[in-house]
Amino acid sequence: MNHGEAEAPFGLMAEYEGPEDLLDAAHKAYAAGFRKLDAFSPVPVHGLAAAIGFTRTNLPYVVFFCGLLGGIIGYGLQYWIHVIDYPLNIGGRPLHSGLYFIPVTFELTILFAGISCFLSMLIANGLPLPYHPVFNVPGFSRASQDRFFLCVLHEDPQYDAESTRLFLESTRPNEVSEVGR
Repeated sequence: MNHGEAEAPFGLMAEYEGPEDLLDAAHKAYAAGFRKLDAFSPVPVHGLAAAIGFTRTNLPYVVFFCGLLGGIIGYGLQYWIHVIDYPLNIGGRPLHSGLYFIPVTFELTILFAGISCFLSMLIANGLPLPYHPVFNVPGFSRASQDRFFLCVLHEDPQYDAESTRLFLESTRPNEVSEVGR
């Protein structure tokens, strides 16, 4: 970055009184063509994820695949031990007794699925994130108490500082703030 060049802001953020106002503004922003949006709310707002364009995730596929992998590894490991590597004839029991393999197979399925879900969510959410630019916005600390925020990110193709500010002001927020880096 050159010394004469100003650093691009993270985006513009509008503050709203209630969840209905935030949801209405999110619908309007998405309808206006904004696609890089983020919303902050102290309570779950039904329909907000869809309103800002977050409707699909690959997390179920990742968890299913990892759970399936865990089950295959659990069953395969037991098969290898009991049939191939160290076969023991105990009381006439068959070496490959699938019924006895079920508990370990089930437990490894759940273990792999749970760990993959946890790690995938960390990665997808960009965590751990000790710093985020929105914390610099005055009043943002109330996002965990009683205020609702909609942020249009600078990376949005339609982002223009002036026109985006005018658009956000047209949604009747309490305040529109620039989010610096």
